[in-house]
Amino acid sequence: MAREMVAYIELLFWFSSLYILPFWLMMLFAPHSERTAAMLRSEWIYLAPLAAAYSLAVLPHLGDILLLLGSDMPTPAIVLELFENDEVVIVGWLHYLAFDLFVGRWTWQRLTQTEKPLLVSFPVLLLSMMVAPLGALVGMVVTRDAKAPAANDA
Repeated sequence: MAREMVAYIELLFWFSSLYILPFWLMMLFAPHSERTAAMLRSEWIYLAPLAAAYSLAVLPHLGDILLLLGSDMPTPAIVLELFENDEVVIVGWLHYLAFDLFVGRWTWQRLTQTEKPLLVSFPVLLLSMMVAPLGALVGMVVTRDAKAPAANDA
């Protein structure tokens, strides 16, 4: 059973790792394209499959994760203990993929709204893909003139 679970988690890993590529490539190389906008318009297209893969991977471990993180204030030792399990490491990776894309899309929206050229958007989005919090911060700095979206634009 454990071997089958590892294979199942690895399948989710590969699906998710490949699924994000078209979205990142479009944001990086064609940020102002209508096709890019169309792909990223709906969270049901760019995010829901990743959230589903993550959910399928995390559900078998949810009780352990909640118990471990809910019983004590998280410490570095608790986080390290949690990530001693290979399956949990992959679940963590799936978490990164989904939320990096979510943050990257948000940053991409700001970059396109402020009409930043590829010379600016590419490195910011590359940072967002590799180290999302830093990319988001740099994106906020270079798009500080962005207007908040209207409620019906979300």
